[in-house]
Amino acid sequence: MFRKILPVLLALFGLIAGLGAGLLFRPHPEIVEIDTSNKEGGSDANHAQDTQEKSMEGANPAFEYVKLNNQFVIPNLEEGRVTSMVVLTLSLETKQGVRESIYAREPKLRDAFLQVLFDHANTGGFQGNFTSSSSMTALRRALLEVARKTLGPDVNDVLLLDIVRQDFD
Repeated sequence: MFRKILPVLLALFGLIAGLGAGLLFRPHPEIVEIDTSNKEGGSDANHAQDTQEKSMEGANPAFEYVKLNNQFVIPNLEEGRVTSMVVLTLSLETKQGVRESIYAREPKLRDAFLQVLFDHANTGGFQGNFTSSSSMTALRRALLEVARKTLGPDVNDVLLLDIVRQDFD
């Protein structure tokens, strides 16, 4: 009997150890600041960096991007049974200088986003062809509306960075 239980226990231990190591060693998002005060002429790298900065300044100089710290996990239910899980990563396009106030109100924002995402899932938004243009547009609009209700007019857009659906047998 011990011979039958041992492989199951070893597999379970390996799974738990791998999950723990993956969570422990996952990379954390970093904020990178570009130092524009030290501009020395003549270097191709500096010229490329200056060109990139100028093109980014022309695109949206008044906006910054705030990535929400954790992913959103939404279950898909059919007849009271979980049939799949959807994982989303979101960012906000906001006015400059409001990053700290967004992080201060992130729990309330996450709650509001989860309600929108659960409503979307309950209406079948994450079933079938869930990445269709019309489905994604409706989801973005609903997320933007609730973001503006929660944070005010400082939010310009809600960006869906990653979306993954895992179906279960």
